[in-house]
Amino acid sequence: MKRALVCPLNWGLGHATRCVPIINQLLADGYQVTIAADGYPLVFLQQQFPTLQTIELPSYPIRYANAKTQVWAMLIQLPAIIQAIYNEHQWLKKKLSTEHFDLVVSDNRFGLWTTKTECHYITHQLMIKMPRGLKLFEPIAWWIHRQFINRYSTCLIPDFATNTHKLSGDLAHRYPMPKNARFIGPLSRFKNINTVDLLSTYDVVCLVSGVEPQRSLFENTLIDRFANSMERVLIVRGKPSNTIQHSHQGTIQLVNHLQNEELAAYLIASKKIITRSGYSSIMDLYTLNCLSKCEFIPTPGQTEQEYLYHLYSESNKNRFI
Repeated sequence: MKRALVCPLNWGLGHATRCVPIINQLLADGYQVTIAADGYPLVFLQQQFPTLQTIELPSYPIRYANAKTQVWAMLIQLPAIIQAIYNEHQWLKKKLSTEHFDLVVSDNRFGLWTTKTECHYITHQLMIKMPRGLKLFEPIAWWIHRQFINRYSTCLIPDFATNTHKLSGDLAHRYPMPKNARFIGPLSRFKNINTVDLLSTYDVVCLVSGVEPQRSLFENTLIDRFANSMERVLIVRGKPSNTIQHSHQGTIQLVNHLQNEELAAYLIASKKIITRSGYSSIMDLYTLNCLSKCEFIPTPGQTEQEYLYHLYSESNKNRFI
């Protein structure tokens, strides 16, 4: 049996959720799949695929700042990130010296490439958006990213190739494509959910995820916002665990995590959805045809989400439906 190793980045849940259709396709193609991840992404994928082998593979030591800019936080952590990329590359070399994998799939992890087997790199962000004042460095960041991309057999872009539907906007379409790149269409954990029993319990569904402390700050902001509201509000905290934990604060219900079918039902039936403007969330909501009722709130200082927030502003988002 062919073997595949799937490795999402631990930067919120998005990289793990969009690996769900990748893993399903690999299983359908006859691969024996092993998952390598850590933190909530590992827990999430273990819940999605309880029979698959999993390995704990440390991700990059990312922690956001409380401030409205993440520039200094990222610069301070850059040496540790570079070390983590080197470590995961060495980990893969060592792994392949004792086990054979026909295919390695890396979702935005820079170091999981090798010449010994076929390696796919998944990213929607070929260009890296720089903060205001550092825009001149965007071509340099794009060039550096491309050097990593060129190490892989294939770069898979989860977006449409056409100009009509460019879900990622400039992130994947502004610069020339690497020779090994190809568009594969949006990736969503809701892809194979064809019918759902609508659950109209909540007026507003809020999806919380991301890197701490901004994940917790976002959750607390939402609780404060709806503390005195008469609307029925569900906050999904983006913290998968072995048990589904519920709590109430007035008309607000908080739950750590929901299974895909139940979450899809709540999202479709709700009047409004509030979420970070992360690209995986956008792909999920596009798949459910729910973009028109979304309020996107970018993580402060997260340039990619700030760009996507403006791309999907009220005046523009309907063009993606």
